[in-house]
Amino acid sequence: MIPVRATAAAVFGRRALSALLYALVSFPLALAGFLLTLAGLVLGGLLSLTTLGLWTVAGTVRGALALGAVQRALARGLLGLDIEPPEPVGAEGPLRWRRAVLGERTGWRAVGSALLTPFTAVLGIVAVLIGYVYGVLLTLHPLLARVNYFTVREPDGSTRHVSLELFGEQVDTWPRWLLPVALGLLLLAAAPHLVRHALAPHRALLAALLGPDAAARRIRTLEETRAHAVEDAAATLRRIERDLHDGTQARLVGVAMHLTLIRELVTAGAERDRVLTTVGTAQSHATQAISDLRHLVKGIHPPVLDQGLDTALATLTADSPLPVRLTTRLDVRPGPAVESIAYFCAAELLANAAKHSGAPAVEVSARTDGGRLRLTVADDGRGGAVIGAGSGLTGLLARVRTVDGTLTCDSPPGGPTVVTVELPL
Repeated sequence: MIPVRATAAAVFGRRALSALLYALVSFPLALAGFLLTLAGLVLGGLLSLTTLGLWTVAGTVRGALALGAVQRALARGLLGLDIEPPEPVGAEGPLRWRRAVLGERTGWRAVGSALLTPFTAVLGIVAVLIGYVYGVLLTLHPLLARVNYFTVREPDGSTRHVSLELFGEQVDTWPRWLLPVALGLLLLAAAPHLVRHALAPHRALLAALLGPDAAARRIRTLEETRAHAVEDAAATLRRIERDLHDGTQARLVGVAMHLTLIRELVTAGAERDRVLTTVGTAQSHATQAISDLRHLVKGIHPPVLDQGLDTALATLTADSPLPVRLTTRLDVRPGPAVESIAYFCAAELLANAAKHSGAPAVEVSARTDGGRLRLTVADDGRGGAVIGAGSGLTGLLARVRTVDGTLTCDSPPGGPTVVTVELPL
């Protein structure tokens, strides 16, 4: 009973029915868009000697963009395929609007999508026909055979009803009709997989032509990473200024005041113990100021990085509150900026593991391969870490992207958690 119920849920569940509805709707929509777009382009070409031709082509391109927006919404709602919309096309004024629509690649990519999608959407209709339509007809063959048949007259004058023949053999009687019923059930069970795989070229075409192209996506990424880099630099400067003002500067002012007091005490011939106490206080302030400066410098660029990333990671893991197993294989030394980012990523991830994971130990791996540095921090803790959930991973991702790096987090509930940072050398 359980396999039958699971099979029925897979065939007629919400996800399968959504894909079925998408296959049934996408082809008529794509076919209508194909005919309208083709007609608009042909009409615009015929009128190309006049201004009306340009307006016709511009209207056709704008219609293709609107069709693309509908197709993106349909794919998002029924297939869960989230296609990032491209940059909007348009400008103030009719002439500027027409020039922008005809001059931008986004509109012509939408036109290409309108002209090509019928040839990929038809695969979904074929899959629905094979999987669902023929599956239902074959499964219900014992019932349909009584009403859907044709009459064959034998040589002796008798007649017989034939509903279905397979390989020249009639399968309308028991137990032969078990064969089409079994075949129909098999087609129904495979129907969701058929539809999903048949729609794969259609999904790929929509994602390739209706989303931003590689150049636009690259420009957007660079703009975002530049903004993050500027914000990070400004935050770092504010932190340095605040630490110097509230910590080191205050302690140095205290040292200066106590040195002035010592001079006054010595000049006035004060008691030795009082002078020594003041000297001890000034010395304490100076020592603390040196410690604050050292900590501040370490936060900007750890001096241990001058000896290499492997040495820096060994020092970092040695100071971790959790036992850390470190593996390094750095055949090529990364650039200073990449070393610094990798070091601070490792520090943040180790701090997260010690604070949130509940893991007994952590594994850290750093290696260079194919012109990239791969840093992996793994723990067997409780898991559940998500980028953007306040775990500090969002800040690390922004820092990593400033050098075209990537950060991925695999942390299912119950663990383990594996965070991988890849940076170009």
